[in-house]
Amino acid sequence: MNKRQVSSEHHHFPWDHPRFRSWIAVARACQLMQQTLTRRLAHLDIKPPHLDILVNLYRFEGISQQELARKLLVGRSNMSMLLPQLEKRELIERRSDARDKRVLRLSLTPTGRTLTEEAMEIQTALIEDSHGGAPIEDCMKIAESMERMIAILLKEDRELS
Repeated sequence: MNKRQVSSEHHHFPWDHPRFRSWIAVARACQLMQQTLTRRLAHLDIKPPHLDILVNLYRFEGISQQELARKLLVGRSNMSMLLPQLEKRELIERRSDARDKRVLRLSLTPTGRTLTEEAMEIQTALIEDSHGGAPIEDCMKIAESMERMIAILLKEDRELS
């Protein structure tokens, strides 16, 4: 048996492949980050999906529901479940677009802005804690790798849609 045969035999199981190991590590890190963030946000009575919405409204004041759903890679049904919860708590407002009454524009209330700022501090601290002092160059390599993966997956998604 030559070296090439041995090498390929060891990579026919996904868990033996270095890229699979990398993917599992990323997936586990994401799961654990979500669990930890959920715990740290509990006293604010918001969960990571709520925070995703609030942060995007903080960044993109007046974004439409459709644009928000696209940014978060979620369906309209998911949005229609989460937005009323935030609206009921008076964290967000939905208003008709001045030019197109069918379009709803979203914005934070003053209470929502304050809560979002507090939650972003918690999230930022968690990100800092979880990187364990890794050099910025290492963080940027991970970001670039994930951004390449995102681009590939989004391209495939568009092609299948």
